[in-house]
Amino acid sequence: MSSLKNNHIPVFDHSAQPNAGRIPEWIRVSLADNTRYRQTAVRLRGDRLHTVCEEARCPNRGECWSRGTATFLLLGDICTRACGFCAVKTGRPAVLDEREAEQVADAVAALGLQYVVLTSVNRDDLPDGGADLFARTIIELRRCDHTVGIELLTPDFYRCQEDALNRIAAAAQRFPITGDNTVNLVWGHNIETVPRLYKTVRKGSDYQRSLALLEQAALLSGTETKSSLMLGLGETRDEVLQVLKDLRTAGVKRLALGQYLRPTRYHLPVREYITPRQFSDYEDEAAALGFSWIRAGAMVRSSYHAEAKS
Repeated sequence: MSSLKNNHIPVFDHSAQPNAGRIPEWIRVSLADNTRYRQTAVRLRGDRLHTVCEEARCPNRGECWSRGTATFLLLGDICTRACGFCAVKTGRPAVLDEREAEQVADAVAALGLQYVVLTSVNRDDLPDGGADLFARTIIELRRCDHTVGIELLTPDFYRCQEDALNRIAAAAQRFPITGDNTVNLVWGHNIETVPRLYKTVRKGSDYQRSLALLEQAALLSGTETKSSLMLGLGETRDEVLQVLKDLRTAGVKRLALGQYLRPTRYHLPVREYITPRQFSDYEDEAAALGFSWIRAGAMVRSSYHAEAKS
């Protein structure tokens, strides 16, 4: 059975499929500190900027906005893919806002951010997948403050991976970060789940294509790569460990592991709630494989505490 999501692309209706059970006690959303939260919200909404915090219904928005941090969502708020887990709207995107790079840089300066995460919807309708806007935003951010830390969370750029890599790398190297930090750029791309579940969870994506992007990005000078998995969609422990091995083989150094939480009843159901002990076990396994930066826990998301050095 299909339904129309935002009157655009038909997507499967998962509402008849129940979650594994009640949300356990160890899964709790952090409350916001109202003053700093409002300051961040007013600035972002005043500039009409999109954040993945809002569009993807991130449960950590209260905590992160209270700290004055946010993950900027480039290329509009409508995605050309219809992943079964994602709350971002799906459909035909609007025309690009040519001032978006400058607006993001202005907001970052006004909020006094020292570490910025840039992500985007998938824009399979664009020949470059949106790589040019990522590049221009990096340039504008570093032009305003050459010390600002930048982390990307990009799509797979399936039409133009090599060109996208070169264009974004050139932008980052144009204004290299100064100081003791040898990492000029963190390039994130989320693998999301195990290969067996891709057709259900990540329609339109390809496991090997995602690994290829991470492998190429890891070769860029001054760049560290990062990826994330959502757990609780029906994957097995052995499958997760194999993905971690694949990521390390591809040169990925940073890893985030979190619990999948169903954004609405029309999205994929939770098959399992991962316990704190299981997350601790995965963290130990990841450390043994050589990941240098690891966050593992029910409320962890790919950009959660991204500014932390270790």
